[in-house]
Amino acid sequence: MKKTLIQKLGLLGVVSFLSYTAAVLFAPLAYPGYKWTVQAVSDLSAANAPSLSLWNQLSALYNTCEVVCTTVVCIGIGGRRTKMLRMGIYLFAVMEWISAVGYRMFPLSGSGYAGAFQDMMHMVVTVLVVFLSIVSLTVIILAGIKSRNCRSYGVCAGVALCMMLIGALGVKIVPVEYFGVAERFSVFAATGFNASLGIQLFCMKPGKIKEMKE
Repeated sequence: MKKTLIQKLGLLGVVSFLSYTAAVLFAPLAYPGYKWTVQAVSDLSAANAPSLSLWNQLSALYNTCEVVCTTVVCIGIGGRRTKMLRMGIYLFAVMEWISAVGYRMFPLSGSGYAGAFQDMMHMVVTVLVVFLSIVSLTVIILAGIKSRNCRSYGVCAGVALCMMLIGALGVKIVPVEYFGVAERFSVFAATGFNASLGIQLFCMKPGKIKEMKE
């Protein structure tokens, strides 16, 4: 069955995921002494990080494809599924935009937390991103529980939320030398879920405009 342009653009979520993964895996090569098991991913893109240039190159498609994917998913989901699911996806899209713009405007000034103004703003962005992520994923999970038609979205959101919780709890529980391992569960949760939204949009039946409404 022929796919629409909006559906094809949904696959940019996969491109975003691959770009981010490449940056996380290979940017440390330009950061002497970086230990991924100990340090946060954000250290790689800090303003004074030696890996910043390579990070920007490898992640060039990450933010752009991420926001395009969530935006076209919002367009493609309009009039489909349930109101609760659409609300959850809209909130997730808002989170993605805040993340894409906020972290670009306020990268960490240095490895860790130096206490500068942009570091404080980085933390504010992080709080907003985490809050909206939890709320949006929870709403999508509830939509999946409530409607069988939304079950696949609910399952993917459940996996993403579990990854976030594992990461958040893990960084508090595991020894400091494994901070980076636990933290990566959280950072990959959102971009992974974004990719799943794009794939599900791509797999939708183009002609089925109004599937289910509340």
